[in-house]
Amino acid sequence: MAPQLKLYNTLTRSKDAFVPIDPKNVRMYVCGPTVYDYAHIGNARPIIVFDLLFRLLRQIYGAEAVTYVRNITDVDDKINARAARDYPGLPHNDAIRAVTRKTEEQFHADIRALGVLMPEDVNRPGERPRFVEPRATEHIDEMRMIIERLVERGAAYVAEEHVLFSVAGMQKLSGVPQYGAFSKRSLDELLSGARVDVAPYKRDPMDFVLWKPSGPQDPAWPSPAGIATPGRPGWHIECSAMAWKHLVQAFETRLACSDPTEREIFDIHGGGIDLVFPHHENEIAQSCCAFQTPRMANVWMHNGFLQVEGEKMSKSLGNFFTIHDLLKDWPGEVLRFNMLRTHYRQPIDWTAKGLEESQKTLDRWYELAGHGEAAQLSEHIVEALADDLNTPKMLAELHALDGQGVYDELGANLRAMGFLLEGAERWKARKQASLTVDPAVVEALIAARKEARAAKNWPESDRIRDELAGLNVVVKDNKDGTTTWEVAR
Repeated sequence: MAPQLKLYNTLTRSKDAFVPIDPKNVRMYVCGPTVYDYAHIGNARPIIVFDLLFRLLRQIYGAEAVTYVRNITDVDDKINARAARDYPGLPHNDAIRAVTRKTEEQFHADIRALGVLMPEDVNRPGERPRFVEPRATEHIDEMRMIIERLVERGAAYVAEEHVLFSVAGMQKLSGVPQYGAFSKRSLDELLSGARVDVAPYKRDPMDFVLWKPSGPQDPAWPSPAGIATPGRPGWHIECSAMAWKHLVQAFETRLACSDPTEREIFDIHGGGIDLVFPHHENEIAQSCCAFQTPRMANVWMHNGFLQVEGEKMSKSLGNFFTIHDLLKDWPGEVLRFNMLRTHYRQPIDWTAKGLEESQKTLDRWYELAGHGEAAQLSEHIVEALADDLNTPKMLAELHALDGQGVYDELGANLRAMGFLLEGAERWKARKQASLTVDPAVVEALIAARKEARAAKNWPESDRIRDELAGLNVVVKDNKDGTTTWEVAR
């Protein structure tokens, strides 16, 4: 019998026993990327954390009983700006498609290297998909439907060709939570802590945009609520629409639950801690008001922040790393392992030392346990993970298997969690592929890179870093301003 799964719920601020609405149809939604540039290493944390949770849920409830939705945001003002910058000669809609298609391909290649499951790994032809990766632009009809319902219920209004959510209107509705209840703040606290757009057409400063008019250089669709001017959705409405489409409407005839209101609610919603307010607060407001429910999801999970070498990751500090950058220096499994060494709710300090330690551990485990094919979580590993994804405890159990010499079981558990995917021989070959380099050449390149960074010539700095990576050289920028390097393993 599987141990009782317990998860920390941001909604209740407590670690609670997880009880799915329907054990045969466990449903989870996680906020995915906005595809306008390479995803940074902080973006990788929820991807890895909720991939592990997806694997655990499949182990406990059965692979056929779990549905995972991780969205792609492909309509956003940052995408519009990148399209105008990178493809000035193309019609704007074509340029937008070029940006989103290229960036989405980059994202998928990067996260696959991290050992995460992809839809094609899970879904079977002719069967209902268990892993859905919806795109915002494919759900405009659902967004318009939700907006129309909000207007009808007095929870949204039209002003100067915009549709805005009405916080005051929400407060008047019965059977829905109060705005701010999720993030546990009063309206005054929310107002003081939010970046509020000042607009004359807003009835209240806390009201937020559901739909806005499009200019000639913006993507556009027919607007809801009788607005004649074509427009585009706001950010928050996208997730409400995609979650409803794939985790509520898609299950209307499948769910076995005694309470009819449960049919409009799903089990787990995940994302980074930075999304609690305003994004998730606003998702809850939209969905609960549109569908007259007390909750959008029963369990809300959030991973903690990531910093680099003890400092906030920032381009101005020179410590901003994309997944793509790090994959030039480290195998993806090392990044995954390093991420899981820290409990998902705790802040993580991303350090070169931590990566080196993760590399050494995986080198050993590939050598000892990398030759099998079995992939199965042991009961004691499931028990550790069932305690709110306690990955430090899980890793202690893996080290215990190593110490006991139980290498077949060690390998089976690692493969079930997204490791040992390369095979022992390929991993060994990668490690031995280090090249002998001329230190004088490397030092000259590092000096040139330092000059480029001082001049804020980031393209040249990136080009030199790529050249160093081509020589199999790993560069580390230290807090004292010095730069050290070593040949990659």
